[in-house]
Amino acid sequence: MMARYSIIMAAGKGTRMKSDLPKVLHEVGGKPMVEMVLDMILAVGVDQIVTVVGHGAQQVKAQISDRSEVVKQTQQLGTGHAVLMTEPLLGTKSGVTLIASGDAPLFTQQTYTKLFEWHEQSGNAVTVLTAKAPNPFGYGRIIRDEKGHVLRIVEQKDATDVEAAVDEVNTGVYVFDNQLLFQALRLVTNENAQGEYYLPDTLSILREQGQTVGAYQMADFTESMGVNDRIALAEANRILRQRINQQHMRNGVTLIDPTTTYIDADVTIGPDTVIEGNVTLKGQTEVGSHVILTNGTRMIASQVADDVVIQSSTLDHAKVATGVTIGPYAHLRPGAILDARAHVGNFVEVKQAHLGADAKAGHLSYIGDATVGQAVNIGAGTIFVNYDGQNKYQTLVGDRAFIGSNTKLIAPVVLGDETITAAGSTITDDIPIHAMGIARSRQTNKIDFWKKTALFKKFSGPKQ
Repeated sequence: MMARYSIIMAAGKGTRMKSDLPKVLHEVGGKPMVEMVLDMILAVGVDQIVTVVGHGAQQVKAQISDRSEVVKQTQQLGTGHAVLMTEPLLGTKSGVTLIASGDAPLFTQQTYTKLFEWHEQSGNAVTVLTAKAPNPFGYGRIIRDEKGHVLRIVEQKDATDVEAAVDEVNTGVYVFDNQLLFQALRLVTNENAQGEYYLPDTLSILREQGQTVGAYQMADFTESMGVNDRIALAEANRILRQRINQQHMRNGVTLIDPTTTYIDADVTIGPDTVIEGNVTLKGQTEVGSHVILTNGTRMIASQVADDVVIQSSTLDHAKVATGVTIGPYAHLRPGAILDARAHVGNFVEVKQAHLGADAKAGHLSYIGDATVGQAVNIGAGTIFVNYDGQNKYQTLVGDRAFIGSNTKLIAPVVLGDETITAAGSTITDDIPIHAMGIARSRQTNKIDFWKKTALFKKFSGPKQ
């Protein structure tokens, strides 16, 4: 197989996005568009990728430079000019080069693979990826000869009425013989309505030199969608979300309402998991098998093992082991780790804390900066007081401890194995193994105090 290269066009400003963020860094499927393009090209397998940046160059470079070389197009003088910026890195190399747009994130690995294979088998100087468009307005039209070879690509502003009626369009993706690409680029002029150097003009140049210009027409036009404004961004997300959800369902995941289920591209889910509507799974979240996620659950970059039930709760960079139950309305913040069969119930918040196997915090509690042992019971209203206004401190709770309701554990503090705290205590000192900690003032009852209050006079006066 001949050497393969790729050029990603990511220099445009994206004026219609009306955003401080470079267009190609807006997210589709939970990832910047240019990263989606990179992922698919890397999955195909190429020897070198060069990304052309311009507007927001430093931001784009910071996002992708670990996986792609970067060159800058200082002046946006057209697509042909942008590709020419890569000549110092690619100009002398032999092989084939895929050119793709950083704002077209819906192309699949399968499409790129088929395009490469078609080109390499055809012997074309260049192969254009095309599609039939339901409404071709705004796209470059593919003009073919009687043998089906591509004569030229005509942009919307330059098309005659006959050319504008053609519904086969240029998707903006090409595979070129690399050396012929740069030879043709040096002959491109800017004599057109836009005054720019068009990459598609290389096709006419190569044809005039006796080279074969071909096209590979893909089946799914929606893959070719470019994102130029927020409306298109929303549509691209809808299309990708549908694609992602359908793939999970084919893999054995039940989505009760796919239209309101939001799953990012990098999420993995095991079979026989059931996900209700209005669930959001973001980032590199991993969900095991036989999991139940109820309405309103939101997870960000979290790992959930098998047989877990999460009811209407939020997990953010949390890790949950087999058989855990969570919620409703629990909040696991970064650093939360729940071992097997642990339970975190309604309105419980966990942050930078590790709960051991079979530990339970059922109601209305905050657990922060703590290590909690196995089979610990944390009563309702318990607060791990971890912050003094300047520093965070750790609380350690041993196995099988029983924390009474409304206990405040003032860190740093250590509770030994099988210790107990009396309900309502404020624990400031360590509790040794098997001991009970009581930290509350004794109750005093004032006999007949009711008669000394205004309430007594209110309720004991003459009846109206």
